[in-house]
Amino acid sequence: MNFLNLEYFLAAAEELNFTRAAQKLYISQQSLSKHIANLEEYFDIELFQRAQPLKLTYAGRCLEEKARKIMSLRDEIRRELEDVKDFKRGRLNIGISHTRGRAILPRILPSFVEEFPHIEVKLLEGSSKVLAGALSHGEVDFIIDILPFCENNSKAVPLCNDNVCMIIPDQVLRDRFSGEFLQVKKQINGNNCFKILRDCPFLMLHNNNRVRMIADEMFEYYRINPNILLETQNVETLLSLSLNGMGITFTSEMFLDEYNVTSHKNDYKNYSVIVPNYVKCFATLAIGYKEERYLPRAAQEFITLAKNTFKRA
Repeated sequence: MNFLNLEYFLAAAEELNFTRAAQKLYISQQSLSKHIANLEEYFDIELFQRAQPLKLTYAGRCLEEKARKIMSLRDEIRRELEDVKDFKRGRLNIGISHTRGRAILPRILPSFVEEFPHIEVKLLEGSSKVLAGALSHGEVDFIIDILPFCENNSKAVPLCNDNVCMIIPDQVLRDRFSGEFLQVKKQINGNNCFKILRDCPFLMLHNNNRVRMIADEMFEYYRINPNILLETQNVETLLSLSLNGMGITFTSEMFLDEYNVTSHKNDYKNYSVIVPNYVKCFATLAIGYKEERYLPRAAQEFITLAKNTFKRA
């Protein structure tokens, strides 16, 4: 048995189709079948039920779980030894959401790449749940997300506050409150508004987003059944529609700078931005990594740079 046997077995276990797995590995199906046969001979047990559709046997499922850990440990050892040998090359795997990456990475990555030009940077973009799974399985060196992380057994390095804000267009208030518009807007800017807005239209992110989860908790806490006009995964679309008066929305505070949106109490703006008086709206952005796993030097340098960048901000 060797690493190549395990790598090919994992590809076959993932695809559950020898033809597709062989194509993915750029080898012949015959060569792949030979590697699988070598493993089955080594362990003296069948790893696949070869009837259609192809399935892993119980032994195959056990090997898949252990093989992923072995390959992850192999990669970890290789990278650690490369770091020890020199710091002239390497790879940095970062887990971050698409929108958060757009707001955060331009502040850090250009300086990092300038200082360490031979470090390859790879991004895995996804929801908090996807990022937690990637961190747990060793697919990324660290994640950048809001505390608390979905992955509980991780070390957190706080970077900055990142509150959940509400954008409340004046047009929504005029449509709903008519002659009471100015009074309601003043009350909203005093941060005493959530129940007042119960009958207003809302624009929401989909359910797998942390901002949406916090918004849903607030709705439940205040016993509000929201009038949701639209749901989307695209934060840019959501903000654009809200700022054009279609409905109230929730967003991360750090996204607002990109759209020249600021928190204010001035009447000349056509919207209000507030942080609701709800404990989970006051959030902390942090870097999370597995403390028991080797943290490559590239990751250590990135974390140091990130801390210094947000410290100066």
